[in-house]
Amino acid sequence: MSSGSGSRGGAGRRRFGGGNGTLSEINIVPLVDVVLVLLIIFMLTAHVMEFGLEINVPEVKEVKDTSEELPVISISRNGKLYLNERPININQIATEVPKRFKNAKSVYLRADRATVFDPIAQVMSTLDQAHIGIKVVTKPQENAGR
Repeated sequence: MSSGSGSRGGAGRRRFGGGNGTLSEINIVPLVDVVLVLLIIFMLTAHVMEFGLEINVPEVKEVKDTSEELPVISISRNGKLYLNERPININQIATEVPKRFKNAKSVYLRADRATVFDPIAQVMSTLDQAHIGIKVVTKPQENAGR
């Protein structure tokens, strides 16, 4: 019997015990790279998946809850008007609100905090002339109790 070159068992021992054999390990660096790239892509595209109008309303200390079903007039940051998320002209507000909402005596007015006051004042004046009440939409402050 020879001392290792002719038998299978000796070659196996030399492969794992010796310095010039292959070592089978899992390299996780490419896996980490792929996961980080996917995380970055998700973070960059997550804000695109939001739906609806983006209106950042001001915060106040006290908010009353109501269960009334009222029309909502939204004023975007650039001054565009929407009646329940559908674009509307300021001259049509007085006729569209009673036509679409039969028993509505008032509307919710939701305006972005960065909106200049002129479009807000114009809408409020139009609603007042049409004898439609206004309820302003706000967001409660996080630490109002402190």
